[in-house]
Amino acid sequence: MRVRDDYRALSGDEKAAVLLLALGEEHAARVFEHMDDEEILRLSQTMSTLGKVSSGVVEKLMSEFSDNISSANALVGSVESTERLLEKVLGKDKVSVIMEEIRGPAGRTMWEKLGNVNEEMLANFLQKEYPQTVAVIMTKISPEHAANVMSLLPEGFAMEVVMRMLRMESVQKDILEDVEKILRTEFMSSLARTNQRDAHEAMADIFNHLDRSIEAKFMESLEERSTESAEKIRKLMFTFDDLQNLDPSGIQTLIRSADKEKLPIALKGASPEMQDLFFSNMSERAAKMLKEDMAAMGPIRLRDVEEAQTSLVTLAKDLADKGEITIASGDAEDELIY
Repeated sequence: MRVRDDYRALSGDEKAAVLLLALGEEHAARVFEHMDDEEILRLSQTMSTLGKVSSGVVEKLMSEFSDNISSANALVGSVESTERLLEKVLGKDKVSVIMEEIRGPAGRTMWEKLGNVNEEMLANFLQKEYPQTVAVIMTKISPEHAANVMSLLPEGFAMEVVMRMLRMESVQKDILEDVEKILRTEFMSSLARTNQRDAHEAMADIFNHLDRSIEAKFMESLEERSTESAEKIRKLMFTFDDLQNLDPSGIQTLIRSADKEKLPIALKGASPEMQDLFFSNMSERAAKMLKEDMAAMGPIRLRDVEEAQTSLVTLAKDLADKGEITIASGDAEDELIY
């Protein structure tokens, strides 16, 4: 039997396998307890084909492991550091697959990950696949998730999937592996890229939730350092003034959904133009009652006005996410044509 005596030729999996064997059965078993089934299978396969490893290689590996642990005051694990580590011991293709799964939905197996994917996103992807492939996937995810996805597929296509599911017997292992490969290389990889949110978009969302006085200070400081970034964030932010870009139907939906106690407070501190926009989209009687409520309030703290206006903005975003209203930016390209 050939003796493994070249330390540099060991792969990452082989190094891990040697370490676990050197630890002994009792300690290795404790390490295995913290691994998932796929990791245990991969390491077990590597162990079974490892062959004989020279004592010099084992000693060097243990020494390197000890040095790496003891030389660091603290360990910081991140997506970036994990990717750099993997690139040193694995090929680029393998690293790419692993990182796409890390960035993708949570779950140990592909089917667990798929169960955490939004039904609409999954349905949009699956309707471009063969009905037989979709049928296999539907049998592997939870019945509730499958039902939600099926209801979003085109009716004719969904029936094709149903017929194949009814005729399906046990799925062969190689077919299942092919389907997993399709999901991993085509769907999960594109999903991972989609989930990488733009930094300016994330910052705009944070700015939207700041007190206006603090937001103004941050924006002023940002403009001094990077005018371009400040402008991008400002365009991505949605403020109370942007409610003017809602169409009449959107304003009416917003009024019906608004907290009846916060609406008069929000409008109390609004511009006359914004007040007229809301009044004109209400019945004459409702507008009169709202004006009377506002007049009866007397002086209102600016903080309360801003809080009420922020709640209206948040409500508008929620309604837009549900597709109940359409928010336009006010640019010419976003103008609605009737």
